[in-house]
Amino acid sequence: MPTKKISKKNITELLLKISNDLAVTANLDEALDTLVNITSSVIGAERATVFINDNLTQELYSRVAQGNFKREIRFMNNKGVAGWSFANNKGAIVNDAYKDKRFNKSVDMRTGYRTKTILCAPLRTLSGETVGVTQLLNKVSSDFNEKDLELLELMIEQAAISIQSHVMIEQKEKERQRELEFQEIVSEVSTEIDLEKFITKMFDVICSMLECDRATLFMNDEKTNELYVEVGKGLEGKQIRFPNSVGIAGHVFTTRKPLNIPHTYADLRFNPGFDKQTGYFTRCLLTCPVRNKDGKVIGVTQALNKRGGSFTDDDAKKMMAFTSQISMGIENAQLFADVQSLNNYNKSMLSSMSNGVVTTDKDGFIVTCNDAGLKIMNLDSSEQIIKQKYNDFFKEENQWVSERIDNVEEAKIYMDSELIFDGEKKSVNVTLLPLLNDKSENIGTLIMIEDISSEKRMKSTMSKYMDADLADQLLEGDGEDALGGKESVVTCLMSDIRSFTTITEELGAKGTVLLLNDYFTIMVDCIQDEGGMLDKFIGDAMMCLFGTPIAHEDDPDRAMRASIKMMTELRDLNNMRASEGKSPIFHGVGLNTDLVISGNIGSPKRMD
Repeated sequence: MPTKKISKKNITELLLKISNDLAVTANLDEALDTLVNITSSVIGAERATVFINDNLTQELYSRVAQGNFKREIRFMNNKGVAGWSFANNKGAIVNDAYKDKRFNKSVDMRTGYRTKTILCAPLRTLSGETVGVTQLLNKVSSDFNEKDLELLELMIEQAAISIQSHVMIEQKEKERQRELEFQEIVSEVSTEIDLEKFITKMFDVICSMLECDRATLFMNDEKTNELYVEVGKGLEGKQIRFPNSVGIAGHVFTTRKPLNIPHTYADLRFNPGFDKQTGYFTRCLLTCPVRNKDGKVIGVTQALNKRGGSFTDDDAKKMMAFTSQISMGIENAQLFADVQSLNNYNKSMLSSMSNGVVTTDKDGFIVTCNDAGLKIMNLDSSEQIIKQKYNDFFKEENQWVSERIDNVEEAKIYMDSELIFDGEKKSVNVTLLPLLNDKSENIGTLIMIEDISSEKRMKSTMSKYMDADLADQLLEGDGEDALGGKESVVTCLMSDIRSFTTITEELGAKGTVLLLNDYFTIMVDCIQDEGGMLDKFIGDAMMCLFGTPIAHEDDPDRAMRASIKMMTELRDLNNMRASEGKSPIFHGVGLNTDLVISGNIGSPKRMD
């Protein structure tokens, strides 16, 4: 308990003790704790608290409190008895707290403590600047009085030097810590190359740093001279475009200077149409230009609706510093997005191709393979080929591809080649193309594989029903696809078996089919060996053409040689039949050369 009256000597000793005790404190917390203990003990109060003013938020906040209460309390620096004392730079004596209009009952409600009497005195620096308030609660022996206030003012005046020193040290430390955090944030954001993620991170930082609701980036489109929203926090992916000289963003882009507008709807440059598009109400706005490393303005960034008030000049400096630090990251992320878009386009194009496309790098590793390539090579996934050396993949039966890649210097095409994948033979056309950079340096090889297996199977099947040359023309699209024909000189060969009716009666149906198959196999070879075309079988007869669809200068001679060979081949067949005890076969052959109409006869749905 303090004495009722303190002598001048005691006061001097008390002030000296305060100076000594505060001089050995290590930080602001210790200094305030020391001051609290001394003031509450000397004056005889239940509790004491020192509130420091936060210039950024205009709030008073407690750093230490006596008793069990250690939680930080914040309130506006003009609220409550402490706020009144700070705002008016005067001491305050309240001996019935709940009857005083200045008293803030919510503090008691949060802490569970019952405040009866209050003594407040402003905490001033040596220069007279008020930096906080010292508050004592509930004097034990009696009510607070003017002598208590004078003593409290003396004590905190003596403590001011040490308090101010610790405040300045702490402010410097906070600034240093903020700078380190700022650089760490810049580093973290700048390492992100995905444009959407990059800008989302960027504006998360801005919203946190400036304590605002939203942030938006407008990038300049040099092709259209428009500003457009690339990513807007809270805009749910909506895109907005407008000329880069219109509105507040356009004004900042053209003037290259930041603009802080505390009341947007009072500014004629603000376009409320944007709020209508987004369904958002813009109360205040901070807009800054975004410059690249060369100083060129590449866009505009905006922060919207600072919580608790309007944006400050310090907010503008922070945003300018932040955007200047990460502008290169914006360009890099945008470049990556363009490259990714081009890459996706190329992948889509390759995926839509029916030909297989495989690429290698300059070291011989396979880097890409499209879906058609996987299908042609009987692969389930790209993992079975990507990152392999091409000479490790194209080996054994397919080794010839690796050997051609080793020596490729210009585009080469290998037609009607054969590749074997998983034991299955594939007929392919292979194209090899060296890949070069802008300096004509080799950076890899492109391998294009066209699967012609089905085409060859189709040709083989068609050749069994028609002349091989005609089949080629139809597959290549050169065959006539309409009814009609063209006039040309053709030698026609007609052949039939003599006494065929008698033979069929002797052999029966099955025996007749076997006979015809043996006979026609030999005779068709005779025709095709001379370049003739089998037009059709007519029972036991054959109709063959020389001069269509492929004409030769000696078509009549070819037909004559084929006829002679048919007779000699029939003689050999009859000798074999005689040795087997079978009756001989006789046939007749006729030739005629003249103008004919060759083409399609029939209906649009079925032709011959």
